[in-house]
Amino acid sequence: MNVAEVYALAAAAHAGQFDKIGVPYIEHVRAVAVGLVSFGDHLVMAGLLHDIIEDTDWTGERLREAGVPDHVVALVEAVTNERGVPYEEKVARITGHGRDAVLLKVADNAHNSHPDRAVKLPKGQRTRLAAKYRAARDILWPAVEDRDIETIVRIVNPSLLDELRERQNSGSPS
Repeated sequence: MNVAEVYALAAAAHAGQFDKIGVPYIEHVRAVAVGLVSFGDHLVMAGLLHDIIEDTDWTGERLREAGVPDHVVALVEAVTNERGVPYEEKVARITGHGRDAVLLKVADNAHNSHPDRAVKLPKGQRTRLAAKYRAARDILWPAVEDRDIETIVRIVNPSLLDELRERQNSGSPS
């Protein structure tokens, strides 16, 4: 299965779904995928599919049966929320799944944190999500190279470049 076929699968699976700000959900997965283009087709495919198990009736097994490469499905499974698992624990677990899983979640986090999206949320929700996503970056970013984070956020959410520079200037590892 190639990127175009995976995009068609994702578009069909998320048809009729809208995100928290009322935008068709496919726009979110597309933005995540675009941020991963520099890392190859498998990460682009994973970006397109990263929420499919969580938000549709698709399963990992069904994705494999449809011809999605096993490595891509494994990445999607690695970032899929599990009921009852606290978000911070989930994010920490992702770091144990390797660089590609972390980069996938970095791209997702960057898009979820985009100021153009956040401004459309009610203030309380915006504040809560900003803290949640910042805490996730504190876990995710040290697990991968700064240059890889920069490649993603330059495309997906350039407003995070200042945060990345602050982190680099503070002497944080990576």
